[in-house]
Amino acid sequence: MRILIATGGAPHSHATLRLGGYIAQATGAAVTVLTVVKNAAMHAQAEAILAWAKSQLPAGVEVQTIVRAGQPAEQIVLVCRETDQDLLILGERVHSRLPKRILAPTVERVLERMPCPVLLARGQLRPPKRILVCEGGRDPSVLNRLMGRLMQLLESAETITVLHVMSEMAAGPGVEDWELRADAEALMKEHTPVGKLLEGDLALMPQLRVHLEVKVRHGLVVAEILEEARSGDYDLLIIGAHRGSRWERFLLDDLAQEIIDHADRPVLVV
Repeated sequence: MRILIATGGAPHSHATLRLGGYIAQATGAAVTVLTVVKNAAMHAQAEAILAWAKSQLPAGVEVQTIVRAGQPAEQIVLVCRETDQDLLILGERVHSRLPKRILAPTVERVLERMPCPVLLARGQLRPPKRILVCEGGRDPSVLNRLMGRLMQLLESAETITVLHVMSEMAAGPGVEDWELRADAEALMKEHTPVGKLLEGDLALMPQLRVHLEVKVRHGLVVAEILEEARSGDYDLLIIGAHRGSRWERFLLDDLAQEIIDHADRPVLVV
């Protein structure tokens, strides 16, 4: 597993490096730390930033460093693709105490292009032992996509909860009224589309070798996901993105964007 941590040396980079260190220690991942400067004349400044960043990572973590000059988002995406990273970790500047977050331009541009799964370091940071995976019903499932690149991250957890929110507003065609009130067990017993999705995720348990549970909540999707994340005190919230039909890039739908805007803990976008 390969992790890229992008840092400019600003205070919010502490969170990025701390979370990256937790994950690297738990998974044995190799870490690359990247800093992007405006031009080649700032190389000495970049090297100082990278030396500081390496000092913030735990002893024993394998670390490489890269300096690039140019526009930060473009260079971050380019390095991710060139070095075939499995996970990119970004930090956020704290703009205000408003309930809705305002993503920095660099973070927003990187998320639009999604070169690999992107983890936003925020809130109270801990080793990701309790993970909440939010399933929206797309195929392949978010959990399946995670297993393709981030199996070591999943196996380092103690519990993984797969959540689907049954919402009248978000329900697809053909969903019956009883399904909007049913729990996970009932949906799986009747082999509804959501039930089959949850069954498929549960079938992955032997491969994961970690405690895996499925859960259904009812109501507004974003509100229920955020409440589950808070009440369950999860260390990491995972959501899915999807490819647009006209552009070769990942696009965040409105629900994913709302979750990112309001979540108070690390969010991994897959």
